[in-house]
Amino acid sequence: MRDRRLYLAVAACAVVVHLGALWNQFALDDVTIVVVNPLVQSLSGVWRAFAAPYWPANLGGLVFRPLPVATYALDWQLHSPAWFHAVNLLWHAGVAVSVAALARRWTSAPAALAAGLIFAVHPVHVEAVASVIGRAELMATVGTCLAVYAAVVLDSIAWSAAFLVVGLLSKENAAVAPALIVWAWVLGLAGPSRQRMVRYGVSWIAIAIAYLAVRWMVLRPYEGFQNLAPQFLGQGPVAIRLTAIGAFVDVTRLLFVPLHLQADYSPVERVTITTPLDPRFVLGLLCVAVWAALLVLAWRHGRRVEAYGLGWIAIGYLPVANLLFPHGVLVAERLLYLPSAGLALAVGTALDRIPRRAWAIVVTVLVGAGAVRSALRVPVWRNNGALALSMIADAPRSYRSWDYLGWELLWAGKNERALESFRRAGQIYRADARVYLAAAHMAYVLERVPLADSLLVRADSACPQCPGAYRNQANAARMRGDTAAAEFLLRHVQPVPR
Repeated sequence: MRDRRLYLAVAACAVVVHLGALWNQFALDDVTIVVVNPLVQSLSGVWRAFAAPYWPANLGGLVFRPLPVATYALDWQLHSPAWFHAVNLLWHAGVAVSVAALARRWTSAPAALAAGLIFAVHPVHVEAVASVIGRAELMATVGTCLAVYAAVVLDSIAWSAAFLVVGLLSKENAAVAPALIVWAWVLGLAGPSRQRMVRYGVSWIAIAIAYLAVRWMVLRPYEGFQNLAPQFLGQGPVAIRLTAIGAFVDVTRLLFVPLHLQADYSPVERVTITTPLDPRFVLGLLCVAVWAALLVLAWRHGRRVEAYGLGWIAIGYLPVANLLFPHGVLVAERLLYLPSAGLALAVGTALDRIPRRAWAIVVTVLVGAGAVRSALRVPVWRNNGALALSMIADAPRSYRSWDYLGWELLWAGKNERALESFRRAGQIYRADARVYLAAAHMAYVLERVPLADSLLVRADSACPQCPGAYRNQANAARMRGDTAAAEFLLRHVQPVPR
């Protein structure tokens, strides 16, 4: 009964702190993935999602995450943004309870309570919880945590495999579940026989083969699309890894001192690191060294759960760290949702070693501060307008902040201000053709045709063969009623025959 109250307290805290999300609408990528997605707008999308890419075809397809899309199709039937957000709150509560349940099997009830509450209120989670498309992170983390629990606590190959599949079909980073299970075996938190370990390994191989085969069949038509963070464009493998290690400073700050949060970390908020002498790389390397030292100390002193939590952080973050392979984001707060479960396990267990009175004070301060910061952050995702203003305030040097504000002004019909915003984005970062195309669209509407032509020249310089970007901007122009502007854009990639 005591454990039940513990889990209820953790779930309630996870929901209450983020309750403001129920007043949120759809913001940022919610619009593309949910609002204008034909799969979501039909109940048949529940099963058709398993044969379609996560991103629309005109944006490159790129990834395969059918389970979140299937749940969006179910939610759409109620025609209520509040319901979408309510479902996210329930998923987040489920993850927080899963973290507490893992801690409870290895530690005391107070340690499990602390771990669950710390996870429930951590401010770095707001992006994943308060935005609808953050559900992919939530579902993947539920699948990962339950796959680990089923293996190391229940020793159930079947259930562990089932939850791994749920995680993988939600988001690719759930692929770390086998490594987390092996890490628990290494530390002695579970001790199946060698024969059982082999069976687990066989199940993982079978799942990997089936998953990769289905993923390949669905995404094969989109293999030509590039998905790289702007900082990585034109860079070699060394510069990419140096930049990724430099980003560990952000990762460390966001996990341990998440006072400043921002929705974007694009150039020039974060720039490429090209030499190991760069102070940012040195600081990132120092963060890795501190983490490694803490892990070694925990291991040597027999603090297995703390060591497990520290290892979880690294294992959970590795797929998105840009070390094994680069991807479309250098840093994003939502990508720390899964790794932060390890932080909660480690900190919750470590706090259990201090006197109970001090424990109560520390936990109250940590949870209270996290709850306040998270609750204040949730309204940032209220709608596109609120998010655009927040991005400018939080990351004024990011070109995408000004690009996103430009789109908000475009849809609001404030053409002159939209043009200024797009041009400012292009001044900050010159390698994204889409910014110049949007600016050209606005310039043409404002009857500044020479400026529009010069902007298209810059777009072609940034991306010489990007007809898809032209077509997307032309479609946006048509949706706004700017038919002449759409034709103007398309003439540059589809010349009228003479």
